[in-house]
Amino acid sequence: MTTRYAGIAWTGAGYRVAVLDGAGCRVTGARSWGAAQVAELIAWLRGLDGGSTPAVVLDSTNGLLDGPMTAAGLEVYRADPWVLPPRPGFGSVPAERLAEQARTAPGTLTGRAEEFFEGVRRGEPTVAALVAAGGCFEHGRRDVPRVALTFDDGPDPALTRQVLEILDRYGARATFFSVGHHVAALPDEVRRIADAGHELGNHSWSHPYLPDLTPSQLREQLDRTTEAVARVTGQAPTRFRPPYGALTPEVLAALDGYPTTLTLWDVDSRDWTRPGPEQIAATVLEAAGPGSVVLMHEGAGDRGQTVRALPSIVEGLLERGLELVTVGELPALAPASAPAPAPAPASASAAGSHSTVDDHTLRLMG
Repeated sequence: MTTRYAGIAWTGAGYRVAVLDGAGCRVTGARSWGAAQVAELIAWLRGLDGGSTPAVVLDSTNGLLDGPMTAAGLEVYRADPWVLPPRPGFGSVPAERLAEQARTAPGTLTGRAEEFFEGVRRGEPTVAALVAAGGCFEHGRRDVPRVALTFDDGPDPALTRQVLEILDRYGARATFFSVGHHVAALPDEVRRIADAGHELGNHSWSHPYLPDLTPSQLREQLDRTTEAVARVTGQAPTRFRPPYGALTPEVLAALDGYPTTLTLWDVDSRDWTRPGPEQIAATVLEAAGPGSVVLMHEGAGDRGQTVRALPSIVEGLLERGLELVTVGELPALAPASAPAPAPAPASASAAGSHSTVDDHTLRLMG
């Protein structure tokens, strides 16, 4: 069957797709899809004539499609930024250029795990100083029986409502770190989150690998997401969670003085590995305690296991007498008592690591 390459670019409004065959000829005209039309986009790719589902090529500023496309059985790659032309201030390189790069130089779709973990390691002293000064939040006080559940990468057109229904059933509140791409596409879901009394945080616009952005591009991601949330809810988010926890010294320098509190976590549910609802619940309940901030996901992938695990997680925490609140409702550590972070983990599977890279992203980066 003929090899095909689908380059997918993101814009402020959605996605643009170009498909080439092995000879560089267009298989079909370029198509555009809204940010809320990922399922339709996947179905279109799988239904192309010719009997060959194309390999999907993204750039490192697009972290929203890996999960759902991989779950749908598509082969997904990420092109190295140094072989691509400069990006615009907001958006990715053109879809045609991504497809062409993959076609002509497939060896450039290489790994970057070592670079990733080294960058995080170099950033640790600055993160530790920020934690001590109150500019970075990892967890709350351990003597107050409260836990914050957090959900990244949404909103999702179906799963966000399911998460909200479960939380409402138990009278629990949570924090949703949303991406601007989805906020702009699904404003009604964002309103539901806010109207239910939950907290909204900033998780960037397109879930990029932050070290590949210039300082101005990074701030543009945050600014546009803040504006999108404020436009929908009337209130700007005051917290920012970095995608993948990729806090290198350069990223931290670009964020210096930005008017949000960096917000990490101390319990990783590892729901992104899709180990099954029972294992997700067991991981959280084993590690969570007073003051914990629990990392979970409700968007940008197959998060059905997380939804199915949530009732067991909530019930288990409530049975221990732990109140489920937003991150903003966790009492903060006194600056003098803020601990230094643990040494960098050897891999992304280390419990409590802020360098959360899922298995598929590790394959792309490493």
